[in-house]
Amino acid sequence: MATSKAAANQPEKNAVNGSGADVPFEPSMWRDFFITYTAPLSQRSEERMRARAERLAGEVRHEMFDAGDGKVSLMSVAEAATLVDTLERLGLDRHFRQEIGAMLERLCCEVADFAASDKDDLHTVALQFRLLRQHGLRISSDVFDKFRDAAGNFSPSLCNDPRGLLSLYNAAHMATPGETNLDDAIAFARCHLEATKGEFRSPMAEQVSRALQIPLPRFPRRLETMNYLSEYEKEDEHNAMLLEFARLDFDLAKSLHLKELKTLSLWWRELYDSVKLNYARDRLVESYLWICAVFHGEDYSRARIMFAKVFGFLSLMDDTYDVHATLEECCKLNEAIQRWDESAVSILPKYLHVFYIKLLSNFDELKDSLEPHERYRMSYARNAVKSSKNYLRHANNTRFGGLYT
Repeated sequence: MATSKAAANQPEKNAVNGSGADVPFEPSMWRDFFITYTAPLSQRSEERMRARAERLAGEVRHEMFDAGDGKVSLMSVAEAATLVDTLERLGLDRHFRQEIGAMLERLCCEVADFAASDKDDLHTVALQFRLLRQHGLRISSDVFDKFRDAAGNFSPSLCNDPRGLLSLYNAAHMATPGETNLDDAIAFARCHLEATKGEFRSPMAEQVSRALQIPLPRFPRRLETMNYLSEYEKEDEHNAMLLEFARLDFDLAKSLHLKELKTLSLWWRELYDSVKLNYARDRLVESYLWICAVFHGEDYSRARIMFAKVFGFLSLMDDTYDVHATLEECCKLNEAIQRWDESAVSILPKYLHVFYIKLLSNFDELKDSLEPHERYRMSYARNAVKSSKNYLRHANNTRFGGLYT
């Protein structure tokens, strides 16, 4: 009887699945791996690599750009587009922003003349189209009309140009709403690439397979660089100095990412253990991978760390709403977050007290780490957490059998 009475007084848990128990998540496969990991590079080795990379950056700039835009003006459209694409896919574009800007400006100015020429180079037209759109520059999808017949269909001869088809497929994914001609281009290119992908040799085979899964404009930059480093080496006209520079740059960035993961793993372990929300996912490393897809540059280290911390709190909060808290507790958590004040901890169930205090204190620490003129940015981070009102609406709908839209 006592047991039944006690059970009756317990708030109903996990009303989402009606099981009365939290949904179990798999434990983190990483555990303390990045906390105890010892980097293969010593500080001295890293300093030597960085010095070598800086020298190579200067040599590449001199060889390819002639310390200015003199060589850029002598490049053909195809050469300029290929160089920009290579630098970006190797992850080196941040070192040559001014030079890339000059080449893109030239591509933009010459796009009409090149598209109107009698050169039926699908690869170059598609590459030029993708690069300009990726950088927010105007270019019409009409540039592909020259590859269509009188009936408006793509010319059958394009089926014999796998490189051009791959470039068309990737470029067409830069479509804006309503560009049905690019939807047709995707369908056409995909159909023929799927039919012939078994005939390609490396590195084309890997690039086609990867693009058919995730088109290049949507593929995470760092993962593309990791793949492209080995593929670029197989290209007949690859530049050995550029390849060495790219490998050094990639290894230096990887070393930085490992340091960030160690810092974040230590922070997360202390947070996760102290809040004791054992029903929530332990997925810091997976979150960090997603964040690297957003902020991939070496110069965005602070942004990655700050974003990862905000994302960590959002993950804990999301699981609280979705798999553990009752609807009443969800309402109280949302109210406390909207108030954003330590006194609001009194309205929360006891198991959320530490989480709420940690949330506020960590945001104060993030704010203190910014310069005075940067602190306005924290309002955007707080607004992301205050989106809990949407989590509440989701919880309310799912608990009453509705659909969340």
